Amino acid sequence: MIQTRIKKILVPMDGSATSFKALAQAIEIARTCQATILGINVISFLPAEFMPSVVPYKIYQKKEAGKFMEKAKLKAAKKGILFKYMIVYGNPVDQVINTAKSKKFDLIVIGARGKGRIAEVFLGSVSNAILHKSQIPVMIVK
Repeated sequence: MIQTRIKKILVPMDGSATSFKALAQAIEIARTCQATILGINVISFLPAEFMPSVVPYKIYQKKEAGKFMEKAKLKAAKKGILFKYMIVYGNPVDQVINTAKSKKFDLIVIGARGKGRIAEVFLGSVSNAILHKSQIPVMIVK
């Protein structure tokens, strides 16, 4: 029953070990369900006081995101899974929720904690917000 329902999996990634664990879980689900995966990296906006350094920051962040997304694409390909990715700017929660809805994803698989500053203390604020705002199933991977 689940094999016929999950065809598109969204995996928010920030390059952290936990996001790669989420990818590994998504790959296993995709293999079982014959689904495809879209990795999404959202580069957050900087506060206004950092405006002089925004352009170099955006360039650096996009370059770094491209590196780990290509690594993720290779991991998926080795398991026979089609993995595409997108790198966008904005609020991570809003971008993930809007992408999941507009592109009609069946499942979001996200790491419990990312690279956030207080990642060790709480369930990641992004994963927690996505869990509560999503209208589709969310799997949180430790």
